[in-house]
Amino acid sequence: MKKFDLELAVGVFVLAGIVCLAYLSVKLAKMEIIGGDRYEVYAIFSDIGGLKEGSSVVIAGVEVGRVKSITIEDYEAKVVLSLSTDVILQEDSIATIKTRGLIGEKYLSITPGGSEEIIKPGGQIRETSPPVDYEDLISKYIFGEV
Repeated sequence: MKKFDLELAVGVFVLAGIVCLAYLSVKLAKMEIIGGDRYEVYAIFSDIGGLKEGSSVVIAGVEVGRVKSITIEDYEAKVVLSLSTDVILQEDSIATIKTRGLIGEKYLSITPGGSEEIIKPGGQIRETSPPVDYEDLISKYIFGEV
């Protein structure tokens, strides 16, 4: 009987460890298994310069969502954003692709507008700004085109 109790205890311990590992994996990857309170909007960019699916969407330095998908449409990049429902975007908001540090990861920054009209779920952020191309700036500086 003691051998059975020991095997049962080890089995429960291993199962609890697997559940904890799965939970931490989901949290660290910042994934959502169950829907959550989110809505989607999109923005069209002429160049996304290395932005990837899953990148952060921030307003005033605070993460408010994630880049859900990136597709090409009429030779431009359509970026779909999944935002928290407590974030309300004005119609004249501006979406800009920025870099954390000099060679860091890309993220999308939203500058809220002042309009009274809001972007509805599934709507478009009309004002966009592509990322700064540091290689182009450096080459212009080196070759005296600045």
